[in-house]
Amino acid sequence: MLLRPVFLLGLLALSGCASNTIVPNYQNSNPNLQVGGEQPPGSAPTVENAGSFCVQVSEVWHSEGKTPDGQKLWSKDTLRKVVPCL
Repeated sequence: MLLRPVFLLGLLALSGCASNTIVPNYQNSNPNLQVGGEQPPGSAPTVENAGSFCVQVSEVWHSEGKTPDGQKLWSKDTLRKVVPCL
């Protein structure tokens, strides 16, 4: 007789856990990360004057995998290269 109440208590505990599904929140304020959609466009290379030398800066987006529900994760790389000042 003790088995039946224990079984019902276990069943209630399992059903309670199954109803607490966490809904993902993909709101993001980071400009270097994007969730979902197509690959964002990169920017054209720019040249910054750093005093005695110049730096060419370019941005490239690439896929970093997927979310649990299958949306692509995009991250931005910022590439810097020393170039002669014109």
